Amino acid sequence: MNPEPFLQLDRVIHEKGRLPIVSLLAASPELSFTEIRDTLKMTDGNLSVHLRTLQEAGYVALTKSFRERKPLTTCALTVAGKKAFENYIGLLERIVAEARKS
Repeated sequence: MNPEPFLQLDRVIHEKGRLPIVSLLAASPELSFTEIRDTLKMTDGNLSVHLRTLQEAGYVALTKSFRERKPLTTCALTVAGKKAFENYIGLLERIVAEARKS
């Protein structure tokens, strides 16, 4: 099996804590910090670190506001994040297809 596709996997998305975050956001236009945290059963600190990495890569946009006088952070994939996730999924599909040929 050709190892090249594995070397092309986006390390920002591929990390086990970030892949579920990006997957959730790809399936929804926007989610709150607490929705992501509770769905993935992550701690606030762990989720914050992963979101910061995704934000620094330009994959996720965070919006801070207030709802009923309480702080609300919402998260959404950026255009670049959607494209990166599509590329990531496409590469995984190619890896699987190649494995099936073997």
